[in-house]
Amino acid sequence: MSAHPGPGTETATEAVTIARLGARGDGLAADGTPVSFALPGERVAIRRAGAQGDLVAVETPSPERVAPFCPHFTRCGGCRTQHLARDAELAWKRGIVAQALAQAGLDAAVDPTRDAHGAGRRRITLHVRAVEGRAEAGLMAARSHALVPIDHCPITVPALHRAPAVARALAAPLGHGRKPLDVAVTAVDQGLDVDLRGHGPAGPGVRAALVRLGGELGLARLALHGERLMEAEPVTVRSSDARLHPAPGGFLQATEAGQAVLAELVGAALGPRVRRVADLFAGCGPLTLAMARRAAVHAVEGDAAALAGLDRSVRAAAGLKRITHERRDLFRRPLLPTELDAFDAVVLDPPRAGAEAQVRQLAAARVPLVVGVSCDAGTFGRDAALLAAGGYRLERVTPVDQFRHSGHVEMVGVFHRPAGDGRARRAPRP
Repeated sequence: MSAHPGPGTETATEAVTIARLGARGDGLAADGTPVSFALPGERVAIRRAGAQGDLVAVETPSPERVAPFCPHFTRCGGCRTQHLARDAELAWKRGIVAQALAQAGLDAAVDPTRDAHGAGRRRITLHVRAVEGRAEAGLMAARSHALVPIDHCPITVPALHRAPAVARALAAPLGHGRKPLDVAVTAVDQGLDVDLRGHGPAGPGVRAALVRLGGELGLARLALHGERLMEAEPVTVRSSDARLHPAPGGFLQATEAGQAVLAELVGAALGPRVRRVADLFAGCGPLTLAMARRAAVHAVEGDAAALAGLDRSVRAAAGLKRITHERRDLFRRPLLPTELDAFDAVVLDPPRAGAEAQVRQLAAARVPLVVGVSCDAGTFGRDAALLAAGGYRLERVTPVDQFRHSGHVEMVGVFHRPAGDGRARRAPRP
């Protein structure tokens, strides 16, 4: 919630009715004023603070209002919708995707949102700062650089509940938070995988102290800016019936359930006839390994550490079709139509910025099927419009919610090039 005006600057309260929920989770009044923690249909009292309306009281609550479960809600900037009933939250996220498609000029079926929270988020990035002479770990307040110390985050898996204590302990050799420190913690099969960020280089004595602390805390792995300091045993993460080998601080889907749902949706889109797939922005290979159960896969990824993890996973797995991989910066050097046309299908799972350069090449290619996975509705809409302009038809989109209580939503879109398109090429029969 926005800060209230300071002493002597109090403004009068006014009553407004909330018309709808915005993409970030704020209630939007009829005049467009965002009001944090207000819900559609509610009559609320607000105090204006610039363009923002601070919620003073809920005069007429929505039937979809529920009691938040976290004592830090409204102060911590992580969750925005703990006060919204779950079914309404899923419908809201479907609406975010539908609106992004409409703004991009696309007409496609949007499925109901799939709930993929599962046991909770398996990764969290905590901030450590010095507060009154001691290190505190927590999350930032909304629209602020103020730290909200926490003892644990209840939307994470139980294994991460000790993450704030671990972050505070690791801050000791690095100045007890006097210099800003970010601590990325991931729950892996062997325990906790920790990457320390933001501090900068550390001398031999500090590194030795961190290694000693990592052992005392029972960490599976400890890294500094992605550089491995200690690893008790090879770190892995479950992925269907295989094991992923993520790099220190490397990307993983937010929840184990989210990863499984995305793999399921991609697999269903490919169907049984596809024989050769390009997995672009493959990361450490969660989709690569899942797809290789049924088709040969060429995985392309720009990060060397992620690709090394994928190679390690492939070598340890059994029962897979042929997997090849290539290191390539797809933002600067996307696959060209002549390369893309060797595949029956292309799967893209880019970062939040989307894959505009690669999509422009796809739009000029003859690939019959494209499956797009995205964590940003806006860039997905932009890229989908480029594919549509190149002759692809967006058949359907499925929102996936692994970011419960936030405005983030994942989605899987299925694009076909119509058989009558001169550039279309039929997938081979089995």
